[in-house]
Amino acid sequence: MLGSSEGKKVPQVTFPIRRDNEWQSVTSNELFTDQTVVVFALPGAFTPTCSSTHLPRYNELAPVFKELGVDRVVCLSVNDPFVMQAWAEDQHADNIEFIPDGNGDFTREIGMLVSKSNVGFGDRSWRYSMLVKNGVIEKMFIEPDKPGDPFEVSDADTMLHYIKPDVTLPARVSLFTKPGCPHCTRAKALLQKKGYKYEEITLGAAGLSYSTLQAVTGRGTTPQIFIDGQLIGGADELEALMANR
Repeated sequence: MLGSSEGKKVPQVTFPIRRDNEWQSVTSNELFTDQTVVVFALPGAFTPTCSSTHLPRYNELAPVFKELGVDRVVCLSVNDPFVMQAWAEDQHADNIEFIPDGNGDFTREIGMLVSKSNVGFGDRSWRYSMLVKNGVIEKMFIEPDKPGDPFEVSDADTMLHYIKPDVTLPARVSLFTKPGCPHCTRAKALLQKKGYKYEEITLGAAGLSYSTLQAVTGRGTTPQIFIDGQLIGGADELEALMANR
């Protein structure tokens, strides 16, 4: 059974890392002393749940964490520094600090090192998150000890609601655009003016086409804007909605 380390100090280790294509090191003291830190640990860079859900949501909500007094949001994994650096670049997760625990020293000391030999991973971190204040672990959310790769409690939303139960989450905005579209430019400018962060899905990139647009939105013109999963429509519809906000 994976046990909680709440109330204990974080392990004292030195992490070899890669920054600006050079070897550097960072210690536990540098990461945690006199700071409030959210850590989320996961089994591996480039793996499906980690890349599609766990990391992106923490990156999305990192500004909200920082508004609530969190100094840094750290992603930790038992991967080598080159892999973690490549994953950080691939994910464009600029709000997250990536820490490779290549030897598993930190993960072993905190009791979260598990064998993933059945899928060829060797020893890796169990999936968990924790809130650390001045080097002391205040809260841990540890995924249940069951087969597979459970992802039920270590997510960003759970941690955020622990820190502030009545927090208001930012709207999740996605818009389909195409290069050279003046209405897309108008919609993005309006969203920026109103303080909305958004995900832009550009037709012509990564195999996305008008067929994709039609399949997802039922419409054939750009932009098409979604707010919290609801289709708003184009730039004119967005302007009408934002007139009252």
